[in-house]
Amino acid sequence: MAKQRNTALTRYKMHVKTGDTVQIIAGKEKGKVGEIMKTFPTKSTVIVKGVNVKTKHVKPQQEGESGRIETFESPIHSSNVMLYSEKQKVASRICYTFTEDGRKVRMLKKTGEIID
Repeated sequence: MAKQRNTALTRYKMHVKTGDTVQIIAGKEKGKVGEIMKTFPTKSTVIVKGVNVKTKHVKPQQEGESGRIETFESPIHSSNVMLYSEKQKVASRICYTFTEDGRKVRMLKKTGEIID
Protein backbone atom coordinates (compact mmCIF):
# COMPACT_ATOMS: atom_id res chain seq x y z
CA MET A 1 0.00 0.00 0.00
CA ALA A 2 1.37 3.42 -0.95
CA LYS A 3 2.26 5.87 1.78
CA GLN A 4 -0.03 8.89 1.87
CA ARG A 5 1.47 12.34 2.10
CA ASN A 6 0.28 14.77 4.75
CA THR A 7 -0.74 17.77 2.63
CA ALA A 8 -1.20 20.04 5.65
CA LEU A 9 2.57 20.05 6.30
CA THR A 10 3.76 20.17 2.68
CA ARG A 11 5.16 23.58 1.76
CA TYR A 12 5.28 24.40 -1.93
CA LYS A 13 8.06 26.46 -3.50
CA MET A 14 6.50 29.61 -4.96
CA HIS A 15 7.98 32.09 -7.42
CA VAL A 16 6.50 35.09 -5.59
CA LYS A 17 7.03 36.61 -2.14
CA THR A 18 5.20 39.06 0.11
CA GLY A 19 5.61 42.61 -1.20
CA ASP A 20 6.05 41.64 -4.88
CA THR A 21 4.04 43.47 -7.54
CA VAL A 22 2.18 40.96 -9.68
CA GLN A 23 -0.29 40.85 -12.56
CA ILE A 24 -3.21 38.40 -12.63
CA ILE A 25 -2.97 36.23 -15.76
CA ALA A 26 -6.08 34.03 -15.42
CA GLY A 27 -9.62 34.15 -14.10
CA LYS A 28 -12.22 36.90 -13.78
CA GLU A 29 -9.64 39.39 -12.42
CA LYS A 30 -7.30 38.89 -15.42
CA GLY A 31 -5.10 41.90 -16.21
CA LYS A 32 -5.26 43.54 -12.77
CA VAL A 33 -2.04 44.56 -11.05
CA GLY A 34 -1.51 44.55 -7.30
CA GLU A 35 0.89 43.91 -4.44
CA ILE A 36 1.06 40.61 -2.58
CA MET A 37 -0.04 41.10 1.04
CA LYS A 38 0.24 37.51 2.28
CA THR A 39 1.38 34.11 1.01
CA PHE A 40 0.21 30.63 2.01
CA PRO A 41 2.97 28.15 1.00
CA THR A 42 1.03 25.10 2.25
CA LYS A 43 -1.83 25.80 -0.18
CA SER A 44 0.30 27.61 -2.81
CA THR A 45 -2.01 30.63 -2.72
CA VAL A 46 -1.49 34.38 -2.30
CA ILE A 47 -3.61 37.38 -1.31
CA VAL A 48 -3.22 40.33 -3.69
CA LYS A 49 -4.31 43.82 -2.60
CA GLY A 50 -7.48 44.95 -4.39
CA VAL A 51 -7.93 41.68 -6.32
CA ASN A 52 -10.57 38.95 -5.81
CA VAL A 53 -12.57 41.09 -3.36
CA LYS A 54 -15.47 39.27 -1.66
CA THR A 55 -18.28 40.62 0.52
CA LYS A 56 -19.48 38.96 3.71
CA HIS A 57 -22.70 39.78 5.57
CA VAL A 58 -22.05 39.58 9.32
CA LYS A 59 -24.95 39.13 11.74
CA PRO A 60 -25.03 41.15 14.96
CA GLN A 61 -23.41 39.20 17.83
CA GLN A 62 -24.66 41.18 20.83
CA GLU A 63 -27.88 42.92 21.81
CA GLY A 64 -28.08 46.43 20.35
CA GLU A 65 -25.29 45.81 17.82
CA SER A 66 -26.14 46.21 14.15
CA GLY A 67 -25.15 43.85 11.36
CA ARG A 68 -22.55 44.90 8.82
CA ILE A 69 -21.14 44.08 5.41
CA GLU A 70 -17.40 43.34 5.32
CA THR A 71 -15.23 43.27 2.20
CA PHE A 72 -12.00 41.30 2.09
CA GLU A 73 -9.49 39.93 -0.42
CA SER A 74 -9.77 36.20 -0.99
CA PRO A 75 -6.72 34.04 -1.84
CA ILE A 76 -5.82 33.30 -5.46
CA HIS A 77 -3.60 30.44 -6.65
CA SER A 78 0.05 31.39 -7.19
CA SER A 79 0.04 29.89 -10.71
CA ASN A 80 -2.44 32.60 -11.75
CA VAL A 81 -0.07 35.48 -10.97
CA MET A 82 3.04 36.68 -12.80
CA LEU A 83 5.66 39.13 -11.59
CA TYR A 84 5.17 42.64 -12.97
CA SER A 85 7.78 45.28 -13.77
CA GLU A 86 6.68 48.79 -12.71
CA LYS A 87 9.37 50.45 -14.90
CA GLN A 88 8.64 48.61 -18.16
CA LYS A 89 4.90 48.00 -17.43
CA VAL A 90 5.18 44.35 -18.48
CA ALA A 91 4.64 40.96 -16.79
CA SER A 92 7.40 38.38 -17.05
CA ARG A 93 8.53 34.95 -15.92
CA ILE A 94 11.50 34.80 -13.57
CA CYS A 95 14.84 33.06 -13.53
CA TYR A 96 17.40 32.72 -10.78
CA THR A 97 20.86 34.18 -11.23
CA PHE A 98 23.88 35.11 -9.12
CA THR A 99 25.26 38.60 -8.52
CA GLU A 100 28.96 39.52 -8.55
CA ASP A 101 29.19 38.94 -4.79
CA GLY A 102 27.72 35.43 -5.16
CA ARG A 103 24.19 36.14 -3.90
CA LYS A 104 21.31 34.24 -5.56
CA VAL A 105 18.64 36.68 -6.82
CA ARG A 106 15.46 36.59 -8.91
CA MET A 107 15.53 38.26 -12.33
CA LEU A 108 12.74 39.05 -14.79
CA LYS A 109 13.36 37.23 -18.08
CA LYS A 110 11.84 39.88 -20.39
CA THR A 111 13.52 42.96 -18.93
CA GLY A 112 16.58 41.60 -17.11
CA GLU A 113 15.48 43.56 -14.02
CA ILE A 114 16.69 42.17 -10.69
CA ILE A 115 13.93 41.90 -8.09
CA ASP A 116 15.69 40.96 -4.82
